[in-house]
Amino acid sequence: MHSVEVLARPVDRLPAGGAEVPVERIDVAAAGAAAGTAVALARLGNDVVSVGAIGDDDLGDLLTRVMTRAGVDVSGLVRRTGERTGAAVLAVRADGERSALHVPGANVTLTPGAVDPALLAAADAVHLGGPDVAFGLNDPAFFTALEAARATGTAVTMDLSSTVPELLQNAAPFLRHADYVLPDEQQALALTGASDPVAAARAILAEGPAAVVVTLGEHGGLLASGAGVERLPAPASEPEVVGAAGRGDAFSAGFLTALLRGLGPAEAARWGIAAAATVVRGAALCLSSLKAML
Repeated sequence: MHSVEVLARPVDRLPAGGAEVPVERIDVAAAGAAAGTAVALARLGNDVVSVGAIGDDDLGDLLTRVMTRAGVDVSGLVRRTGERTGAAVLAVRADGERSALHVPGANVTLTPGAVDPALLAAADAVHLGGPDVAFGLNDPAFFTALEAARATGTAVTMDLSSTVPELLQNAAPFLRHADYVLPDEQQALALTGASDPVAAARAILAEGPAAVVVTLGEHGGLLASGAGVERLPAPASEPEVVGAAGRGDAFSAGFLTALLRGLGPAEAARWGIAAAATVVRGAALCLSSLKAML
């Protein structure tokens, strides 16, 4: 999922027709479970190639410029003639919660033909960011290429974009081709139909990944693996919230960076939680020199 995100904050109320509400700041960011994670990975010092579909519009130009400036190699992005680039407008409240208007745009046109199997095989890791909206990747040709890469040692992590059950079902076939699945609580519940995150994590684990981490916001997360279910606390001290936008992408980037350092899933999840906390706090991500591929 690659999109341009426009964030206005803090927004305590939406204006009535013809009215205007002043805010402290309006920002533009590369966002989505693919683009947002790619930028966070690059800021953590990883070498990142981003693969996806965007439009041939001005927003596509803006997105590639923002990602390139962050250090992401955008050579894997396909520009779709006549299509719009995915985009969202977010109103972020003072407590960090947000309301969004969203256009998926060219993301839904991504097909296996846009993904170079050699690139997958050469990568230390592949992050599947938002396969629930990349309908075209739900294809045996892509799964074959992904399995060939895994056979050479490429690790596969997977995050989701939506909380809509009908869309999340599109991601279900990907579960058996991923090593680590990283949904938030709402996504895990919607994907599985479970009544609590522990049951949801176990249901996802039963589909084939080595481990599942369900993020729980300010409550940290939980890790399900063959060793059982482990609760992962949030950082002990949470300063004033700046905003939750991008928290999931930062978690994925922190998790993957730790994996590439040779750490196990439990320690990687703690890295992810710490990285997500830096987004909530408005702090800069720390750097490391590792290699990843998105």
